[in-house]
Amino acid sequence: MKLKQRVVLLAILLVIFIFTKVFLIDNLDTSAANREDQRAFHHMMANLHVELDPRLDHTLQSPWEIAAQWVVPREVYPEETPELGAVMHAMTTKKIIKADVGYKGTQLKALLILEGGQKVVFKPKRYARDYVVEGEPYAGYDRHNAEVAAFHLDRILGFRRAPLVVGRFVNLRTEIKPVATEQLLGTFMTVGNNTCFYGKCYYCRETEPACADGDIMEGSVTLWLPDVWPLQKHRHPWGRTYREGKLARWEYDESYCDAVKKTSPYDSGPRLLDIIDTAVFDYLIGNADRHHYESFQDDEGASMLILLDNAKSFGNPALDERSILAPLYQCCIIRVSTWNRLNYLKNGVLKSALKTAMSHDPISPVLSDRHLDALDQRLVSILATVKQCTDQFGTDAVLVEDRMTLSHL
Repeated sequence: MKLKQRVVLLAILLVIFIFTKVFLIDNLDTSAANREDQRAFHHMMANLHVELDPRLDHTLQSPWEIAAQWVVPREVYPEETPELGAVMHAMTTKKIIKADVGYKGTQLKALLILEGGQKVVFKPKRYARDYVVEGEPYAGYDRHNAEVAAFHLDRILGFRRAPLVVGRFVNLRTEIKPVATEQLLGTFMTVGNNTCFYGKCYYCRETEPACADGDIMEGSVTLWLPDVWPLQKHRHPWGRTYREGKLARWEYDESYCDAVKKTSPYDSGPRLLDIIDTAVFDYLIGNADRHHYESFQDDEGASMLILLDNAKSFGNPALDERSILAPLYQCCIIRVSTWNRLNYLKNGVLKSALKTAMSHDPISPVLSDRHLDALDQRLVSILATVKQCTDQFGTDAVLVEDRMTLSHL
């Protein structure tokens, strides 16, 4: 063989060797990441059903201490939560020792303190399960059952960024009024044979009270995050104006995401991917009211976007508000782990998983079948949106490995 032919052959072999090495390493890394995502998914599915059991096996005998120790910058509760059932049992059964008006906001709620000093936020039932909230996607009262469903969806998606929520029935006459502050007590009234209250909030009106069935009121209780983790409020970059005829910039500027990527804390770190995770989450539950969001204070963009206040969800199962997905289809990036989890949940798995996860709750059934069906339909739309992005920009540009340090500059 001539020297020239040998050089060409060696060059070809070298190219093949380099390509094979890179291909194998890349696939090895991807396979390892996928295997970890699959393991986490199967673990979640195996632990979907949480029995509300008072027994504690932890050395800390207070459920409130256990839940407080779970909180870290990137999750509210860990993947392994053998004490979850005990904490949620305490939330739904512990004696109420004080009741007050809710913290400032637009919607009716009450702040309760349970035996042991734990704060919870109580949101009362306002609608029947099959009631459809018409109008704008953020219309209507808060939905207590939406808070319960959103918490379990957070578990299923593997985000672990939503505070614990469970349904609870309270006797307004015997459990709330005897321990209520004067401010809360002054909002109680009787309508027919039912005990009602209207609380204190921006939209709270004496003419629009929440009423119990007799004295028994159905609602949800959300576990207050530990005081050692103070919250910082941020304006959502894809927030709405809530003013008729006035659009936010993202609603008319298709290059808006490019501007967001140049702004702290979205120019580096995990926050932009958290925004996109949240868009996926909110689209599934039909929440178009995320005008602000919270993170832990002084985090420099490193802590999670906390999935608080999800009650403006599950209002209309027939309404798929695509604008909620704007962060996804304008930025065209998504975490690999989120993408994998969404694919594991298609073909009816999401509906079945959420139904199973909520089946133990005291207010079960939490959602109507129409809302559960809507989740599966919306998941199909999310997957199609990501596919449009990958078709346009390529898989490597769209699917972002969230185990690496992120930079969007």
